[in-house]
Amino acid sequence: MISRYVLLVILLIPLAAAAGDAPVATGLQRDVVFTDYSPLSRSAELIRRLLSPLNALRVNQMSTQPGHAIREQPLDLAHEKFVVYVPAAAPPHGYALLVFVPPWEEATVPPTWLSTLDRHGMIYVSAANSGNDADVLDRRVPLALLAAQNIIKRYPIDPQRIYIGGFSGGSRVAERIALGYPDLFHGALLMAGSDPIGKAQLTLPPSALFQQFQDTTRLVYLTGQQDDAHLDMDRQSQQSMRDWCVFHVATVGAPWSGHEVVTPAPLNHALDVLDKPVQPDPAMPADCRAHIDQALTAQLQQAESLLASGKPDAAHTLLNKIDARYGGLAAPRSLDLAKKIDAPH
Repeated sequence: MISRYVLLVILLIPLAAAAGDAPVATGLQRDVVFTDYSPLSRSAELIRRLLSPLNALRVNQMSTQPGHAIREQPLDLAHEKFVVYVPAAAPPHGYALLVFVPPWEEATVPPTWLSTLDRHGMIYVSAANSGNDADVLDRRVPLALLAAQNIIKRYPIDPQRIYIGGFSGGSRVAERIALGYPDLFHGALLMAGSDPIGKAQLTLPPSALFQQFQDTTRLVYLTGQQDDAHLDMDRQSQQSMRDWCVFHVATVGAPWSGHEVVTPAPLNHALDVLDKPVQPDPAMPADCRAHIDQALTAQLQQAESLLASGKPDAAHTLLNKIDARYGGLAAPRSLDLAKKIDAPH
């Protein structure tokens, strides 16, 4: 016969389990479906952060026309699947998080990386159908943002150790995400793929976001030492970072590797570097930023002079070049000038 005390304990066990937090899954999880959306992945926010001001203006103007309305969110998460790897033990301050943008279509994690992810207490998440053939703004970027949003809601995450990364074409997208979302991602792991910033395809975000990128984002370039083409791309990207006052940049080599996913040893080294706290130097960026603003102001004044002298076409051409190079740093001055150029004369 069961005593009254034992019976009471048995009855209370389900109540205690229901009252506590539900256990979170660890290990490798495939075909994961997420449900939570993020304000950061809204179409309007993607446009604001990732397009130049003039291109954003054109897109928003077009959206007012019949049949061109912009969706609130570009994706329906019910149709998207992700792979997630969660180390068994969470670090004291929460897991690190690596959101990985792949060049391939499958949602996979390189199996040789699992022990390295365990060592760093790092959750890995990557989306399916986010390869090089997928649209960047409509799929690859929002998939990465929504992956981060859902992992952050499900697991204890250290906010200072949230990183974006990718390989090859996915790395180039990861660089673009890091540039536009420094308030979410505090570092980027760029594996065998990078671009110079301040170009039409990699425009600078609004000024406040770009300053945050300069001050707080660590970039780690990890490319095979026999991958000559992508090493040259890295050199051009790193030079552009210096030109734009981005100094928290590191390079990690992968000996005897070509254009391929790296082995655990260089990955481990790169993650060690990525985890190093950023130590800002207020003096260096201030001087560098002053030179950029002087050059920008001179070009805007030149465009103003062209317009004032009755040369709107020349002013328009120069303004487009300013917009492509300086992006969000030129706004709102560039937008005000665009209105003047488009006004009836």
